[in-house]
Amino acid sequence: PKERRIFSLHPFFPCEEIGPPLLRALQKGWPFVMICLPLSSFCCHCCVSRCGPSISAAYALTQTALRRSKIKPHNLAQAEAAKVQATVNQPQTTVVTGETRFYEQPSAVASEPDHGNRVTVEIHPRTTSQIGKTHFFNRGTQVFPDLRGQDNEGFQDDRDQQPSLPQGQDLPDYEEKRRSLPDEQDLHAYPWDRSNLKSMPIDLQQFKNLDAYAAKVNTRSNVEDLVSVLLQEAHSDLEKVRAIWIWISHHIEYDVEAYHDESKIFCKPAEVLQSGKSVCAGYSNLFEKMCSIAGIQCKNLSGHAKGRGYKPGKVFRGDSNHAWNAVFLHGRWHLLDSTWGSGYTMDKFIFRYNEFYFLTHPALFIAEHFPEDYKWQLLKPTLTLPQFERHIQYRSCFFARGLVAATPATAVIQTENGKATIVIESCRPTLFMSALNKLNENCLIMLQRNGMKLEVYPQQTGTHCLQIFAKHFQDMKGSYNFALECSLECSSVDKSISLPKDLIYPVGPNWFTEQVGILKASPPGPVIHTDDGRCAITFTQSEDLDFFATLMSNNSRIPEDIRRRHIWKTRQGNQAALKIHLPHAGHFALSIWAKKTSDPGGCQCALSYLLSCPNKSVAWPVFPQTFTNWEDDYELVAPLAGVLPANSQVQFKLKLPGICQAYVKCGEKPLPLTLSETGFWEGACNTSSGETVSVQISKEGENVRRYILEYKVKTR
Repeated sequence: PKERRIFSLHPFFPCEEIGPPLLRALQKGWPFVMICLPLSSFCCHCCVSRCGPSISAAYALTQTALRRSKIKPHNLAQAEAAKVQATVNQPQTTVVTGETRFYEQPSAVASEPDHGNRVTVEIHPRTTSQIGKTHFFNRGTQVFPDLRGQDNEGFQDDRDQQPSLPQGQDLPDYEEKRRSLPDEQDLHAYPWDRSNLKSMPIDLQQFKNLDAYAAKVNTRSNVEDLVSVLLQEAHSDLEKVRAIWIWISHHIEYDVEAYHDESKIFCKPAEVLQSGKSVCAGYSNLFEKMCSIAGIQCKNLSGHAKGRGYKPGKVFRGDSNHAWNAVFLHGRWHLLDSTWGSGYTMDKFIFRYNEFYFLTHPALFIAEHFPEDYKWQLLKPTLTLPQFERHIQYRSCFFARGLVAATPATAVIQTENGKATIVIESCRPTLFMSALNKLNENCLIMLQRNGMKLEVYPQQTGTHCLQIFAKHFQDMKGSYNFALECSLECSSVDKSISLPKDLIYPVGPNWFTEQVGILKASPPGPVIHTDDGRCAITFTQSEDLDFFATLMSNNSRIPEDIRRRHIWKTRQGNQAALKIHLPHAGHFALSIWAKKTSDPGGCQCALSYLLSCPNKSVAWPVFPQTFTNWEDDYELVAPLAGVLPANSQVQFKLKLPGICQAYVKCGEKPLPLTLSETGFWEGACNTSSGETVSVQISKEGENVRRYILEYKVKTR
């Protein structure tokens, strides 16, 4: 009956039935304000694991009842929580925990002052025990990451949905065995299966309110009070770990001074809390202490890490250089690094929250963390230290850019015949840039639909530093961000390849080319080899596209405006073609610049090719000079050379739609051309009368002749 204030549960009362009737009573609106659980040290495991979740859920309901009854906060934790809640303007919600676990046996879960409605539940031990089953309450839809490119986006998770129970419905039983070491069920396959960046599927959006609350908590009196305040809004084990993680990542800074002077290192949890800074050991110690207070099983781990000062190929010897943690959630061990989650150091520490290091998938965590005890890799199979040293360092920014993997996945890459090839896979179209020894040269980037292929041609033997940068293709105005670094060991140089410094990446037709408006470009490859110094490029263009082309070379002394005249552009409808006659042998960078006429701003490089001509006898002249009256649908058949021989009869053949008359002028008198049945204006001109030859046109109703082309006559 409602008048009863105390339950007395005797040994004959089955322990698994203690929680459900109490929870049902609370759900019916009984005005209870406190639950006391005097669990003695000799309580059996069955008692704790089977009745604990229901009683904990009942306790959560009493806390909600307290808030709803508008009872004044009476202790530090409640007062601080209320202050933080007011700051973040977060409404109170009722949450029934679905995964409470008891790793320790405290004398009491909580205490409240007696306001006249008090329930005391006494649990008397039974000597019998039963083996319980592991249950998960309302798991919810699993959402896997889309690897979005911002620093803290794309790290999706799927926290358990935790609605209130219907009236009269009991919570299911839970049991998670306490395990101090990982076993078979903790292990993840290696290499990474690319299914999730996290070791468990969780949804970060559901942490939005909790993260905002935990980040603003500012209790520093002692660790116990801090945890008490955080747990006001964290109920499940996952929420508790998340609240602790968020608080440390936003309030503890890395002690750069102590890193250089070991005498100034303080790593005890109380010291770290009071000072607000420490090295990695202090971070992990504080995290472990806070988890212990919250009832979460947590381990302090140490080992080698590819952190500050790491260079690809480094050999790790001696003592460990880093510390991190493992937590036990949902029946498995999970890894996290609160030091690297809080920010980074340059000359000083900079707070910059990094989601990647929270419950990171072990197959990704191993790229930078190698524990002293191989078991804590949580991998099957485990890696050896030499394998860890050889493996490329995937930093968090690699995955934040939407990248997935690199091949070869080694920190040091050996060139073959003077060339190194690296392939990077991404989960979406991405733009790349590279630097060899901090210079943007000697690299050939070819975009693929999801990734890129990079060829590197070092011009000196020895060790070289290769860095790769990336950005989302929609962020055209944004800057490239660091993604990957590796070391190249070059034993020989390929002298046949000398990439022009002005070669613009990416090279060859690709998805970005199509997006700009250049379709079906041919040749499809990035390099055009020509022995006679001539080549052609064709493509289909979008309707409102405007474009021009440039030709660059390292060893050319020809001015840029003259080099452009070695490219002849024609366009018939939406079909465009470029004819290239090289001025000499060598390697050239051909760039096609384009923009939609309706778009503001200037042109951007939409397509580039590497042109290679080894024939040293090549010396093609320029094409004729064009004027503004030359229209896109005009076609020049002959002569193509912009320099004509002296004292020679030269044949002209052009297609000039929309005109009424065409002329060739050499000297004083223009000579009219004849329109043939095939639609070409044809005729001949002798070059003995002047130093230049021009082609002129007139249109219907006009009394003027317009210049469209000009040739030079070769002097003797």
